[in-house]
Amino acid sequence: MKLITKTPDLVKFCNSLKGETFVTVDTEFMRENTYWPQLCLVQVAGADQAAAIDALAPGIDLAPLFDLMDAPETLKVFHAARQDLEIFHHLMGHVPQPLFDTQVAAMVCGFGDQVGYENLISKLTKARIDKSSRFTDWSRRPLSEKQIAYALSDVTHLRDAYRTLAKQLDQNGRETWLDSEMALLKSPSTYEGDPDQAFKRIKARNIKPRVTALLKELAAWREREAQRRDVPRNRVLRDDALMEIAHHAPKTPGDLARTRGLGERMAKGPGGKEILKAVERGLAVPDDQLPRTPKKPDLPQGIGPVADLLKVFLKMICEQTGVAQKLIANAADIDQIAAFGQDANVEAMKGWRYELFGEAAVKLRNGEMGLAIKNKKVVLLDNPNGD
Repeated sequence: MKLITKTPDLVKFCNSLKGETFVTVDTEFMRENTYWPQLCLVQVAGADQAAAIDALAPGIDLAPLFDLMDAPETLKVFHAARQDLEIFHHLMGHVPQPLFDTQVAAMVCGFGDQVGYENLISKLTKARIDKSSRFTDWSRRPLSEKQIAYALSDVTHLRDAYRTLAKQLDQNGRETWLDSEMALLKSPSTYEGDPDQAFKRIKARNIKPRVTALLKELAAWREREAQRRDVPRNRVLRDDALMEIAHHAPKTPGDLARTRGLGERMAKGPGGKEILKAVERGLAVPDDQLPRTPKKPDLPQGIGPVADLLKVFLKMICEQTGVAQKLIANAADIDQIAAFGQDANVEAMKGWRYELFGEAAVKLRNGEMGLAIKNKKVVLLDNPNGD
């Protein structure tokens, strides 16, 4: 099994891949004890070769790998790429380009919502993958031959999966559909972890705007502290403690020490001072600048049956075209279309989704089309009234 542990060998391997039309890429990492993912192994495969790169090998320089990730002539193929791309963005300062995510492509080609790697490979290549090393500790050395074989299989099988999916996309003319879905993965903002937006990941329902302002400041402090110390967020302060502080707005170390799970030592230490400063900032936000949850438009009564009919139509379209429902519309989107028709502000009313589903959905909602059952299948009627 090919394991690269030295920079000259990495240079040679990456040079051998120059000019490849695509390479498949996967990573193995650990994150239990850090804020940033700890990269342990990178697997890369070209048309007829593959290697695992030991990112923890003493003295190894990953610059040749990063150059390959930036090569504009070589497509970088991942499966469920978000976490992998977060690692590269953190280490490189930007997202590798150009990109292809086989999970997204599979959704466009009819393999279901967020299909897993094992299932996709099984469906496309009939290969079976040994996942017994899935939960291994990738930071421990030396790596066994079994671990390396497992890691390499993730990129060698991915070559065949990519070729099949790319062919299907070309045949059904859906390459542009994939491009629009890849936009989020390509955006650097997806991986930058803005501390001022960290409060949005905390589950909090029906809280007052002032409490939201406090929570925003507290979560931002915690995010910066976790990044600075490179530890998981909950190692700094747990979500429930943040919520309790936001609700009670303590003003003194003694008040803060009453927070469950915080402790007097932290409350009276440097961390406690920073928490109280965050509380002060939250309390100082003017009333007219308090963060408010966007109000959902009121839905008219009686749209339930209409929405149910549109859901049947969506399922019919997805079964006919082989596109995952999740890509087109969710339940909230369907409610919006049922209520507001052409004026619904949802993705299903834009681009290829509109052509595939949205336009006909509005006509169905307006009574200009209908659904019927013929030969045990749901079909669309262009003229339901027979006029």
